[in-house]
Amino acid sequence: MQTGNAFTTPFGRRSLSLGMLATQAQAQEIDPEASIDKWKLFRSLCEARALIGISDRALVVLNALLTFYPQTELCEANGLVVFPSNVQLSLRAHGMAPATLRRHLSALVETGLIFRKDSPNGKRYARKARAGEGGEAFGFSLAPLVSRAAEFEALAEQVRSERLQLKLMKERVTLLRRDVVKLIELGFEELSHIDWSAQYSRFRAVIDDIPRQATIDDLEPAVDGLECLQLEISNLLEDKLNSQKTSAKESHSERHKHNSNTQSTSDLEPGFRETQGAKTAPESGNEETIATRGDETITIHLERGGGDGADAGLHNVKPVPLGLVRQACPQIAGYARSGITNWPDLMAAAVVVRSMLGVSPSAYEEACEILGQENAAIAIACILERAEQINSAGGYLRSLTEKAAKGEFSVWPMVLAQLRANGSHVRLVAAK
Repeated sequence: MQTGNAFTTPFGRRSLSLGMLATQAQAQEIDPEASIDKWKLFRSLCEARALIGISDRALVVLNALLTFYPQTELCEANGLVVFPSNVQLSLRAHGMAPATLRRHLSALVETGLIFRKDSPNGKRYARKARAGEGGEAFGFSLAPLVSRAAEFEALAEQVRSERLQLKLMKERVTLLRRDVVKLIELGFEELSHIDWSAQYSRFRAVIDDIPRQATIDDLEPAVDGLECLQLEISNLLEDKLNSQKTSAKESHSERHKHNSNTQSTSDLEPGFRETQGAKTAPESGNEETIATRGDETITIHLERGGGDGADAGLHNVKPVPLGLVRQACPQIAGYARSGITNWPDLMAAAVVVRSMLGVSPSAYEEACEILGQENAAIAIACILERAEQINSAGGYLRSLTEKAAKGEFSVWPMVLAQLRANGSHVRLVAAK
């Protein structure tokens, strides 16, 4: 047990302050049974040093002082005063200069981490105890560390909590930045009629306001801004997705009604016959008759329409038979799971080819709306046959779609041209 006056004063010209007296008074209230791991306590001080107001160099000096305490546990029963010389203390402080050492010792005293217990002559030493009498040490008392241990641990926990919150906030900002950028990129492709440059400008304005060394207070408004922007873009894309689902359901319903017919494929396509060397007479003036195999002549009777010549009636003829598409565009069958046996097979293969040719989903969707799903698939099949001659399949399909919207395009000429390119002889006969 240490003995002495209620308060100790510094030696020589060193001044005394009320803060020093408060530190000593708090140290005298230590529970004699209290025991604190000095290195665990030191780690807490390192984490909370910004809140305590102590520098890292001063903590180096405190670390050196703790090494002069022989036990790991700080407790009053073992005494709490260390008395190293400035020379030894400087060595354990990694060779710190004497003037620097004195400055940081003063900082430790001013912040209330230690206090001086000076001897009558200002030297640091311990008086050995005689028989039946207690000894006394003069130097630096570590008692404030024990009395304020709970305070330091609470400050360290506060710092750890704030550091975790900052880390989570930065992760949130990173995820939101990634999501917003990718959503805007998708919007440019799928919803080209929207001014996405304005959305991107808002995104950059939020990001540019974040300082390099951001705190939680800096990141909170950024997270709010990015979340609002993400929600707005997500709602726009969700509306687009819902419209696609509705269109897909309607298309599926139409295909279901079509496939519910028990007639064979040949019956559904009365204009296609694969008869060797034969030509079937038309049942009426508006039906087309096709006889084809190899290099045999294909004869198509067209319904008479406005304008001069056979090509003028192409917009009035029946849909292109699937068999004719298969012969004109054989390559697309390689992209179907089990060949092209019906229109759904052709449309499914066209989706695969569309992606391979680099045609955007929006361009193909627009073609399906204007041309119809079957004719859009036929157009993709014909583009596949001429892929080497077409620089931009997407741009070419958009051009065809625009013409079709004006009534200036039909897939019939594409199919017939491809048949001619394959070596088949095609003869158009206008029905009377």
